[in-house]
Amino acid sequence: MAAFEELVARHRDRIYGRAYSMMRNEEEAVDLSQEAWVKGWQRLAQFQGDSSFGTWMTRIVINLCLDQLRKHKRQRAESIEAMDEESGGVERQMPVVTVNPTAGLEQGELRQRIDHALGQMSYEHRTVLVLHEFEEMEYKEIARTMDCSIGTVMSRLFYARRKLAALLVDLKNRDTV
Repeated sequence: MAAFEELVARHRDRIYGRAYSMMRNEEEAVDLSQEAWVKGWQRLAQFQGDSSFGTWMTRIVINLCLDQLRKHKRQRAESIEAMDEESGGVERQMPVVTVNPTAGLEQGELRQRIDHALGQMSYEHRTVLVLHEFEEMEYKEIARTMDCSIGTVMSRLFYARRKLAALLVDLKNRDTV
């Protein structure tokens, strides 16, 4: 138990960070990272050491996030019309970006802009981008994780990069107005 607690302490931030980068929601990231630790504990005997413990736990949290995102996608498709009627438009559900026009593109601000842009992407594009760019997974691994073909991964990654670039240019243009 003490050894597992040490592993949790060592990898907690990385696991939460990965959950947050995929879910774009603090509460869900906390819940899913905690669920990942429970699953990790329950499946500890299945850890074979082929990769590092951190990589193994990251894969668990990624799979949990993918499941949750798929669930959200189904719910969103069913409720998009209701949301539009109840709240006066889907665009009102989007987060508000407050911009400091005197600040340059400092690292923290850039990170905030990237986070905002990732939040505007579809879960398929965001997930493939996060898995490839941040987790440094190969196309084959991503295809297996997302249950799609390598060609689909390549296509999603191409369009995700294009969309991210367009969103970041749009955010930059809004600052100069």
